[in-house]
Amino acid sequence: MLFISGGAVLALELLASRIMTPYFGVSLYIWTGILSITLIALALGYWSGGRLAAGRAGIGRLAQLYALMPAVGAYAIVGSCLIYPYVFPKLAAADLVLGAFAACLVLLFVPLAAASAMNPLLVAILLSRGGGRAADAGAGTVFFISTLGSVAGVFITAFGLIPYISNFSGTLMVAVVLALLAVAFTAWPPVPIPARRRIGMVAAGAMVIAVLALWQADAYIGRMWPANYGGRTWQPEARLRSLFGTVKILHSAEDENGRFVRLYFQDGLVQNTVASDGRSLSFYTYALEALTYAYRPRPGSALVLGLGAGIVPMRLAGQGVAVDAVEIDPASLTAATRYFGFDSAGVRVHLADARTQLKRCARGYDVVIVDLFHGDGTPDYLITRDFFRDLKRCLGPGGVAVFNTFADLDHPAAYAHLLATLRSELPYIALYRPDWPGALHINSFIVASAGVLPEPMPVALGDVPPQHAGTLAAMIREPHALNRGLLKDGRVVTDARNRALYDVAESQILYRRAVVESVPAAFLVN
Repeated sequence: MLFISGGAVLALELLASRIMTPYFGVSLYIWTGILSITLIALALGYWSGGRLAAGRAGIGRLAQLYALMPAVGAYAIVGSCLIYPYVFPKLAAADLVLGAFAACLVLLFVPLAAASAMNPLLVAILLSRGGGRAADAGAGTVFFISTLGSVAGVFITAFGLIPYISNFSGTLMVAVVLALLAVAFTAWPPVPIPARRRIGMVAAGAMVIAVLALWQADAYIGRMWPANYGGRTWQPEARLRSLFGTVKILHSAEDENGRFVRLYFQDGLVQNTVASDGRSLSFYTYALEALTYAYRPRPGSALVLGLGAGIVPMRLAGQGVAVDAVEIDPASLTAATRYFGFDSAGVRVHLADARTQLKRCARGYDVVIVDLFHGDGTPDYLITRDFFRDLKRCLGPGGVAVFNTFADLDHPAAYAHLLATLRSELPYIALYRPDWPGALHINSFIVASAGVLPEPMPVALGDVPPQHAGTLAAMIREPHALNRGLLKDGRVVTDARNRALYDVAESQILYRRAVVESVPAAFLVN
């Protein structure tokens, strides 16, 4: 029983981190909140269990409390699952950091405290049964078994639950397991339990509620749909799960001509928006392609880091460019192939981490396109000097790197660190931003090279949506000035030292706040 409850604790922590990411992001401050509340819940659980065990309660009373704890945890989990899809967006909109603390209290505090209280209670039961003769009262064995259960819980959750079922259903499965423990302990108690019938009814009630909630999980979440966003009405078409997050494919309502739009959505990020005819409606896809041809009019080879819906590598391959694409998430390749017309026959895809792939780069590419996002931006280890040094080695003579980034130039500190770090290896840089009045945290594109950049050539792309054509042409004509204000206080970030950590965290919080305020709550669940 203790082995299973230990596994449930770690399973719940893993699932909670995935549940909370779309709402609160992955910044330093938010993870500080998650870990702090988790440890406080465990500490108070151990303390309260010890206080209960230290009283003058007999072995029957101790067994009664021990049986109740997993049932309490199960009730708390079911309750939190019923409310978090509606409460978490409000908490995130109010304050991301404090909201993450509050969300942990809702989702984790009671079940973790209840499960951790079982350890000292079991030690007290063993002590009572042994007449106080055991040197450690069985504490070593108790914590050994609980810790092994925690290890098992990590592996089962990571490889058995997360890739196959939703976070919502997975969390309810933890509630079912805890309720089963309470039922089993009261049905076959190792020691007499006072009021066993009533304790059994409480445990059975937890079991019934948890099973009913799990049975109706999809229907309960389904009540949040359809959702309105960007002037369209959306329904979920597919969910593709992996260890790197859940990819949602959203389908808009069809117009009178049967046309619709698909949206690729992951962890709060709209990765791409594609019309039913396969044409991208996302500005960044055309910006990356146009900047590629502006600086390398006739590229023979290209490396694309980050597949997404596969639009950019497919368009390059369609012009005769030999394209390699690198993607860490198998779900992205499945989504691109199944829903967005990606053809791996025209693009060689490497399922690998971008950092690892660059280290074993065996050729010099004319263009490397960097479009790497996870959570609230590009992962830290992909924006260090060491990463850019590896990238430079993958460029052939006259090769250029084209980056898709996000920047809020009203808060330029984090972006200054990125530019300073990039310039340490690729010193010749051009920055491009679309003119979107009123928009702050927007796509910003960087062209970088180890040698002097040539004058950009005029570019005429086909099939650019009318709403993007004018903006794209104006952006290419007028690069953004790299003035001192933009570069001020920029620090070079390395694998060994990240002096930009707090500025980057602040930038991530600003971005996540914009996401939570703009997308419907239904998009963020699961």
